[in-house]
Amino acid sequence: MPLIVDLSTLPEDGVSLQGDLPAEIFAFPPHDDAKPVSPLHYELEVQRFGSELLLRGDIQASFEFTCVVTLQRFVHTVRMENLAISLELETEAPIDIADALREEIVLEIPADPRCDEGDVPMECKLNSPYLVLDKTTDTDLSSPPPPPADNRWSALDALSDLKDNH
Repeated sequence: MPLIVDLSTLPEDGVSLQGDLPAEIFAFPPHDDAKPVSPLHYELEVQRFGSELLLRGDIQASFEFTCVVTLQRFVHTVRMENLAISLELETEAPIDIADALREEIVLEIPADPRCDEGDVPMECKLNSPYLVLDKTTDTDLSSPPPPPADNRWSALDALSDLKDNH
């Protein structure tokens, strides 16, 4: 998964890089809502300026999310166009720029993903008759059945006739 830039062979006027890093680069925990569904695609111009490496271009990756409103799963592509990343160079050793690209995408992942912002936008609203605060009396919805009786303490009720003989 590395994307290595060899500083010793980097031309003075820079180099164009394009390609894909596998979706596994994101390595999100299994319980995370965002699931990568595409590789991280990049099209970059890479140039060195003294002790700085400048990356300019476009990156994108698609993720599957759960909508915070409707709980529907949907796909949203995180795109960053005209991106500029500056990396400080501490040595002349080759540098892996994959993590910098990954971090830029991760920072753009929506905190509260909504299905109306997906690649294929969906209607993103709840059916208001099912909301307690918005429930009107003229709906066809019946009230939910009462919860079952709590019988955990019924055995103690039978002991109420016992008296303490002390």
